[in-house]
Amino acid sequence: MSEVNSHATELTSQYVAQVTGDLERNAKEQERVGAEIEALQEQLRALQHDHTVLVNMQEALGGPNPVVEADAASAPSVPHQASAERKPSKGKKAAATGAKKTASKKPAAKPAVKAAVKAAAVTAPTAATKPTLVELIRGHLEQQSEPRSAAEITTALTQAHPDRSVKTTVVRTTLEGLVAKSHAHRTKQGSSVFYTTVAASEPAPVEPQPEAVAG
Repeated sequence: MSEVNSHATELTSQYVAQVTGDLERNAKEQERVGAEIEALQEQLRALQHDHTVLVNMQEALGGPNPVVEADAASAPSVPHQASAERKPSKGKKAAATGAKKTASKKPAAKPAVKAAVKAAAVTAPTAATKPTLVELIRGHLEQQSEPRSAAEITTALTQAHPDRSVKTTVVRTTLEGLVAKSHAHRTKQGSSVFYTTVAASEPAPVEPQPEAVAG
């Protein structure tokens, strides 16, 4: 009986160790996926903001307007129909009336253009003054002369931008994305990982020295 009990205890210990390891791996995977989701949401918000600015600028610059195009397409049809069904004098009168209606509708487009210009002017500075997390990280690395870890970058960005919620996991995921795109370099010192910009890590090119000319 003692051998059976000891064997059962050993199996239980193995199962406990396996389940504990699986739980740790699951938690780490959840943290990694959550960080990637937050980074993607940050990029999505930046793209949506840029889209709004571009739409306002397109309207301000006189982009396609379906209402104006529809009015322009329907205006020539009035004189033709009137001239085909009625006398020429009445056709001229209908054409003059259609021209007056078209002329009265044109000034209505000016307030819309002014509103679009105003909206673009208000929205554009907001996009310029609130850079994305990728831009903040790249700008911070460009100002550093030595490699920085994800935790150090997170602390610096939190102090510089207290209105933004910056997490180390999101910063680390963003840094790995920059490394994958060759916009940053990663170095490992022991168990710690540090990051630098491409410009800071690449040595400056050596200029060729002019050859001396014999006198």
